[in-house]
Amino acid sequence: MSKIMDPIGRLMGLRYKSHPWHGVEIGPKAPEVITCFIEMVPTDTVKYEVDKDSGYLRLDRPQKYSNVVPALYGFIPQTFCAQRVAEFCQEKTGRSNIKGDRDPLDICVLTEKDITHGDILVKARPIGGFRMLDGDEADDKLVAVLDNDAVYGDYKDISDCPALVLDRLKHYFLTYKDLPGRESNVEITHVYGIEEAHEVIRRSMSDYHHKFDNLDTFFSEV
Repeated sequence: MSKIMDPIGRLMGLRYKSHPWHGVEIGPKAPEVITCFIEMVPTDTVKYEVDKDSGYLRLDRPQKYSNVVPALYGFIPQTFCAQRVAEFCQEKTGRSNIKGDRDPLDICVLTEKDITHGDILVKARPIGGFRMLDGDEADDKLVAVLDNDAVYGDYKDISDCPALVLDRLKHYFLTYKDLPGRESNVEITHVYGIEEAHEVIRRSMSDYHHKFDNLDTFFSEV
């Protein structure tokens, strides 16, 4: 059992807000059904992300022009993209010297509901993802559907997803880091289905436990 989620930690969570990365469990049915922490929603005109030290949302930057995220966007708790995630990316791309971005695993969640704010937890089913590289860093973006969603809930694989939806997601991820006068090194090499998405999640969970099961490492390096 992770030392971060020991009984004392759970009792403290009854009194204090749990850190969304470390204090929220991914769920007993992972990787098939997972808990996701949502940082941003499609109406956000600025980019929010979790501050790793405090667990609160902080303002990262305004969204470029009209480029807003086309789905719920956040990360999977108790995941970490490091050596094992990078090795899988190298295996699938045939490239070398790729490293993990050392962040929790990103995910976007499709739903027909109008959810108007982030900083929430949702239950979702991963159906695939984008194998994205930011320079030499693996920066996978998983695609999931809100569990039991009236429109997207029957999707079993990313191949069930309309091409227009995938195109909008790809466009966002390929452009949201663009800055004036700076060349972009972001590329999407593959769109993959549910089996590879599950493998990326499993590897990110292993990377997380390798990194954070030691609390001394946690407090000194986060």
